[in-house]
Amino acid sequence: MNKQELASKIWESANKMRSKIEANEYKDYILGFIFYKFLSDKEVKFLRENDYSEEDIKNLTEESQEEVAFIQNGIGYFIEYDNLFSTWLELGKDFSVDNVRTGLSAFSRLISPSHKKVFDRIFNTLETGLSKLGDSSGTQTKAISNLIQLIKIIPMEGKHDYDVLGFIYEYLISMFAANAGKKAGEFYTPHEVSVLMSEIVANHLKDKKEIKIYDPTSGSGSLLINIGKSVAKHLNNENNIKYFAQEFKENTYNLTRMNLIMRGIIPDNIITRNGDTLEEDWPFFNDNDPINTYDPLYVDAVVSNPPYSQTWDPTDKISDPRYSNYGLAPKTKADFAFLLHDLFHIKSDGIMTVVLPHGVLFRGNEEGEIRKNLIERNNIDAIIGLPKNIFFGTSIETIIMVLKQNRTTNDVLFIDASKEFIKMGKNNVLQASNIKKITDTVIQRNDIEKYSRVVSRDIIRANNYNLNISRYVDSSDESESWDIYASMFGGIPKSEIDKLSPFWESLPNLREELFSESESPYVDFKTSNFKKTISENVNVVNFINCYYKSFEGFDDYLKKKLINQGSLINISKEKVIISNDIFSRLSSVPLVNKYEAYQIFDDEWSKIAVDLEIIQTEGVEATKKVEENIVLKKKDGKEVEIQEGFIGRIFPFDLVQTTMLKEEAEAIKVLENRLAEISSSYSEIIDSLSEEDKESTALNDTNDAFVISEVNKVLKIAYADIKSEEIVVLNKYIDLLDAKARKPEKESFIFSHPEVTWSNIEPNKDGTFGKAKVNAYLKKLQSNYKFPEESFESKLVLVSELIAEEKELKVQLKKDSAELHIKTKETIENLSDNEVYKLLEEKWINPLTVALNKVPNNVVSELILKVQELADKYATTYYEVANELSETKKTLATLINDLTGSAFDMKGLSEFQSLLKGE
Repeated sequence: MNKQELASKIWESANKMRSKIEANEYKDYILGFIFYKFLSDKEVKFLRENDYSEEDIKNLTEESQEEVAFIQNGIGYFIEYDNLFSTWLELGKDFSVDNVRTGLSAFSRLISPSHKKVFDRIFNTLETGLSKLGDSSGTQTKAISNLIQLIKIIPMEGKHDYDVLGFIYEYLISMFAANAGKKAGEFYTPHEVSVLMSEIVANHLKDKKEIKIYDPTSGSGSLLINIGKSVAKHLNNENNIKYFAQEFKENTYNLTRMNLIMRGIIPDNIITRNGDTLEEDWPFFNDNDPINTYDPLYVDAVVSNPPYSQTWDPTDKISDPRYSNYGLAPKTKADFAFLLHDLFHIKSDGIMTVVLPHGVLFRGNEEGEIRKNLIERNNIDAIIGLPKNIFFGTSIETIIMVLKQNRTTNDVLFIDASKEFIKMGKNNVLQASNIKKITDTVIQRNDIEKYSRVVSRDIIRANNYNLNISRYVDSSDESESWDIYASMFGGIPKSEIDKLSPFWESLPNLREELFSESESPYVDFKTSNFKKTISENVNVVNFINCYYKSFEGFDDYLKKKLINQGSLINISKEKVIISNDIFSRLSSVPLVNKYEAYQIFDDEWSKIAVDLEIIQTEGVEATKKVEENIVLKKKDGKEVEIQEGFIGRIFPFDLVQTTMLKEEAEAIKVLENRLAEISSSYSEIIDSLSEEDKESTALNDTNDAFVISEVNKVLKIAYADIKSEEIVVLNKYIDLLDAKARKPEKESFIFSHPEVTWSNIEPNKDGTFGKAKVNAYLKKLQSNYKFPEESFESKLVLVSELIAEEKELKVQLKKDSAELHIKTKETIENLSDNEVYKLLEEKWINPLTVALNKVPNNVVSELILKVQELADKYATTYYEVANELSETKKTLATLINDLTGSAFDMKGLSEFQSLLKGE
């Protein structure tokens, strides 16, 4: 399984296991055990790298003081053999909750003094929560056993172990947050929002060699980690990033530390604090050494998603240097208090991004004053309006605000990204292309119609420092309007044709081919076949060719990057390089939305990156491996795992079959196609039946399928009515057999009925004929009989033949498919390196290039659709409608003359006729 499949499997199982425990609470337990497994595996790996044998590891106890000190010095803690996660698994039925309590308690005692701040009380939430996993020691043991059996499959070794583990860890946090809703307490920052904030920050810091980043409301630590990943794309040494995190809730604070540690960040770069951000600012010094430890903590970047509109105590805070220059947030809404805290801690050349509720942009009183001061002190760089329903557990509208201490301009960039999303379940989600577009707009500070605008400080002052995005960016959809003249008399308004000006500018002679010339504001179409005219237009053809030319050599470029050098590249950095190459190729191509192309690339890259991680971790040999395909099936009311064949570690079986086993795959396709045809034939036959025929028992209750056993019964009855001389005699012979006739009687009957061709029936040893053989011959005689064409019986005969053919085909298909499956497995296991490279090209490069090649045709299709809509809009004039209505009234008035009825009816009809005539 790849990391996405593995994470999904663990989540599904864990969610079922939690039973009645709240999702937000249960996550602390499973994530705690994952972290303990990580620490255990890390220690075993460290010991093996230092030449410890399995026997040496088994003999490790905390009494071995020299060895304990050596291990503590190497990894910062010590876990003796009996308390290792792997040992818990080996205990089997002898494992109990007491093993966990002992192990966690011992871990706390055996932390290296140098790592005390990183690890101290990190398992406190797990330790105190063990009792909630069951009512007794037995039920707690069972619950924990299920958990550790579930997470034992998470790999924690190899080049990309932190990526896999970190992905699973964050995936579980996000899924628990989604299921916990508002009960989650900490508004989990969706991964996409986190990436957006990180990309903005990373671009600002890209030229720095060493970086400090800080999250004062760190939650799970995902925001910090994502900034680290984004910044690392611009650094040569990832260890040049220091992470500062502050969190008020202890269980969440522990998640922050676990998450940072498991990402492979060195302990010296992890500085965390469990405290109230607003009440207790980051300490300037250590109480034990105030002089030598003085550090006001100024960092290169702050990123945060604080709790929205939280109450706080502003009493005596006016002298606090965080707020003294700006003012105090109201006690019922601490949003600006968090913002000012963040701003205080960035360096003069630093940057911060913060998620806030939409209301901070326009609420008055104290918040209005703070906004004014932020604008006048030139701190606000950009304001990004996010889509609704983007956060778990709340539909509140949110924004991202970007601030800096020193800016070279005194304007503010407003971005309305409220429509930049796709729908996924109940939530709206930012796509990669949305993130890229927002990030590019922030970096380039572009004015984009209905999307973004750079606004001067004077304009903001004129709006009384109200920063509501809609005041500066109108992203509303243009309402549909109808030209009165064109609606009445026909023609296409030039003003509406002008709205398609980007197309006419890039395809200069197309407008002339589509529309007639006219001095008036209205024109007519020259053609009714818009698709043909547009598609064959020389400018359109040149546009498509220009696009294709811009991507010449792109597949070779990808082969060199991903296949020839795939085991060596930095995956995240390579994504940036290739996406920049795509944008460069598109720079000279008009009309194409480069973000559409970017989304295509990102969709394919997400699959490519997973494979690259596996290849870089396990080597090219991973491409030649197959794994058991384990699926969940219900057995005795329970879901159990069973194997259903095999799957490729890298290559899907169908890819190998369509490229290397074409003949066998095509043969199976023929069988499948014929089965599909038979299924369609059933439907066609049913559709052709009369209502009386459909009453037959040969069809099911819903009349959408034949009942096989009933079809044969109905046909048997139909054949029984066939009265050929030979059939009649044979039926009498069967009656004789049913009457237990003796041999002489049977011989006499046979001799006296020469009209039966007895030689066509296989005889018994005594020269007579058995019932089974006679029935078989009788059935053959009946089947040779032709029912009248289009009769119900003739259709059932066809159905019977189709059923027999279908049965044979299914048997053949099952046999051939099983043989092809095994042959595919053997083919993958015996691939040559050249075959591997060709398959990687088929899996990675071809789908991407094919998808990108569709982009110009999508542009042309969009234009064809818009022109057709314009034609349809004014296809029928009001004059034509009114004329048709008038003629209809006249016809109806005339028809009334032919009606008869009572005196009252006729009087009513006469009045109605007068109305129709307009009298």
